[in-house]
Amino acid sequence: GQTLVAGGWVKTGRVQGNGAFVFLETNDGSGPRNLQIVMPKEVHEPDACRQTGTCVVVEGEVKAPPEDNKSQVVELHASKILHIGYCDAGQYPIAKAKLSLEFLREKIHLRCRTNTIAAIQRIRNCLAFATHKFFQESGFQYVHTPIITASDCEGAGEMFQITTLLAQADAMAKEPPLTEERIAELKAAASAQGGKVKEVKDKIKAAKGDEAAEAAAKAELAPALEALQASKRVVEEAERKAKMVGGIPRTADGGVDYAQDFFGQPVNMTVSGQLQAEIYACAMTSVYTFGPTFRAENSHTSRHLAEFWMIEPEIAFADLHDTMRCAEDYVRYCCKCVLEDCLADLELLSKMYDKGCIARVRGVVAEPFARCSYTEAIELLKTAIAGGKKFENMDVEWGMDMGSEHERYLSEEVFKKPLCCYNYPKDIKAFYMRANDDGTTVASMDVLVPGVGELIGGSQREERLDRLTAIMEEKGLDVEVYGWYLDLRRYGTCVHSGFGLGFERLINFVTGIENIRDVIPFPRWPGNARG
Repeated sequence: GQTLVAGGWVKTGRVQGNGAFVFLETNDGSGPRNLQIVMPKEVHEPDACRQTGTCVVVEGEVKAPPEDNKSQVVELHASKILHIGYCDAGQYPIAKAKLSLEFLREKIHLRCRTNTIAAIQRIRNCLAFATHKFFQESGFQYVHTPIITASDCEGAGEMFQITTLLAQADAMAKEPPLTEERIAELKAAASAQGGKVKEVKDKIKAAKGDEAAEAAAKAELAPALEALQASKRVVEEAERKAKMVGGIPRTADGGVDYAQDFFGQPVNMTVSGQLQAEIYACAMTSVYTFGPTFRAENSHTSRHLAEFWMIEPEIAFADLHDTMRCAEDYVRYCCKCVLEDCLADLELLSKMYDKGCIARVRGVVAEPFARCSYTEAIELLKTAIAGGKKFENMDVEWGMDMGSEHERYLSEEVFKKPLCCYNYPKDIKAFYMRANDDGTTVASMDVLVPGVGELIGGSQREERLDRLTAIMEEKGLDVEVYGWYLDLRRYGTCVHSGFGLGFERLINFVTGIENIRDVIPFPRWPGNARG
């Protein structure tokens, strides 16, 4: 009997009672269940508001539904319509009940109105909140690391470059080309202006003893000098532009002259906030980042995006085993929160996409992760191949970088749960990972999960200055560029560890949605930046 105001978008509408009223199934995005609004024709014309996609805000009385209506807990009997945003269902791109995820990627601006994408977004929101809650409750500081960076954390070189030089090149393209003849003319004009300055100086000398004539001559000097400087600047600018290739400034050896760029050096969009997080961990003990990262990898697979979000904790006084425990605790905490707050969304996705997603998430909460060294993992794969198991890549040898098929086999069929695999070969891991005493492996770890493969990558960081410098030189990194990073080892070094988790892959794992483009609001991949 309570009167309230409710709004949402019409999912379906059906006219009943020979046009006397209309049932509107509406949803405002706050949950997977719809609210049924019963609207008599006295409030609004039924046919005009029943179209899928129409937005309505109504005032009405909450009532219990008829006993034979098992799908509704309550329904709202409208007495007044406060707003209506009409939608022509014949033109509405997502009016159909069943639409493929591939089709919805073409309608980025509307796909969040579908049940699937709305459920994924609520789960994403839940996981994001759980991330902050876990780390805040564990005593971590949230650090905002830069998006613009001069360092390449992964050393892969697949980074988006940031520059203002291209805009300058576009502007130059609209100017007439600078020929040698034109530069000679400008130099001649500057030389002539220099001659005028000399004439004025000669007049000042000649006027010595005649105060009025000397004062008049001196008054001419300042404008003449200013004109000379201006003409010299014009010559310098013309010579600078003449050295450009395609409008881009060049150094003497033909390389791009980044000294003339906005930051005075090459800069990129970050692939990781880890190195900057280490700075704060080595002062505040426990920190984490949670933000967007970027990779200019020309990949069209279901596992890759050009823009994605990363969670990256860094912990001082922690070794590899400490960071493995932290990673496991974090993932289990997130799964627990989803079960508590988004079970209805998981149920919807399990019916439509992955029947095992709820059991998988519950299994993460119920059981501790398995542990297995990289060397043991390779032996398990070799044993599987000897027993008849087929992989796309059958060349399994120690030192290889395991593919997702191998990682999934270990987590899905061997251990049947998430797995922490540790101590990988040094040649396939990043420069900052601490070298183990065996000389062949580093103190690294990956968390491998069913349905996804690698979910987390982490390591104990190399805290020894001499070892870190040597490996950077061995990998061809410019030690001077990373001088600030080496300073962390030079001044008060400490054992510290951390990991990175691709947020979208966590959502893939929880929801069972296979394509990473469907679990981020505005996916970016080669050739696509819609929305």
